[in-house]
Amino acid sequence: MSVLLSLEGALGQGILWGIMALGVYITFRLLNFSDLSVDGSFATGGAVSAVLILNGIDPVLSVVIALLVGLVCGAVTGILNTVCKIPAILAGILTQIGLYSVNLMIMGQSNLPMLKADTMFSCLAGAISLPESVTSWISVNNVVTIGLGLLFSALVIVLCYWFFGTELGSAIRATGNNMNMVRANGVSTNMMTIIALMISNGMIALSGALVAQQQGYADVQMGVGAIVMALASIVIGEVIFGRGGGFYRRLISIVVGSIIYRMIIAVVLQLGLDSNNLKLFTALLVAVALTVPVILDKHKQTAMYKRLTDVVDSVEDKF
Repeated sequence: MSVLLSLEGALGQGILWGIMALGVYITFRLLNFSDLSVDGSFATGGAVSAVLILNGIDPVLSVVIALLVGLVCGAVTGILNTVCKIPAILAGILTQIGLYSVNLMIMGQSNLPMLKADTMFSCLAGAISLPESVTSWISVNNVVTIGLGLLFSALVIVLCYWFFGTELGSAIRATGNNMNMVRANGVSTNMMTIIALMISNGMIALSGALVAQQQGYADVQMGVGAIVMALASIVIGEVIFGRGGGFYRRLISIVVGSIIYRMIIAVVLQLGLDSNNLKLFTALLVAVALTVPVILDKHKQTAMYKRLTDVVDSVEDKF
């Protein structure tokens, strides 16, 4: 029963964190930009939402404001990179370091509990009444987390699919593929980079706000390792679904990858893995997930070369 409840919790967490992975996908895959400000902007979203809720702001409105603050975080990274000509990795690190102090100033302390405040999750959980036969194998909190997670994830995926099909979205995708071609067509690659980073960090802050409300507190360290978790979700989704297919399928695969990642973590913790070794396990998981496609591609190339050699040999034998 404990394993089942753990997997249910992992499913809900995977969906919520999947929104963050979608934000990282925009910079990591579409823009080809290594944005390391993720850890900071994720915690910023949680901090902003928690402070607003504790000051009487509606939980839904607090999520929207957290998203807007995330846009600002992304703009800072973009300006450092495009205007100040700071390398992408360093620009993200500078933003991340700065956001640590900003988050402390927002919260006023390193940890801000919301256990007595009304959040979207607690309000909805209080309004739902499930039969005792159902609550024996699934909790109301997990049902609410999964339901709200699916709602927000679906909304983000639909909006991303629509936006990146527009002229502006296509320009952003083209910027990640070939900046010189985009410049030749009179499009500002600097502006495209800033907009993409704003959208990415806005989604990351949105995820942070949802996670903070779900777990009932915001912590200045809640975003530590978020970039690795996002990369793990992206890579796992690509390994399972492949990089082919439509853009809509790739967006869905990232959320599925996040769910699978969370379930793997839940299982290994149930099997007795020391939580102190969780970061090491995550790093190894990402390394393996990144290595598997390379090995498979190399195997395909070797098999194709062998078949071609056999065909050439058979033709030579005939003549």
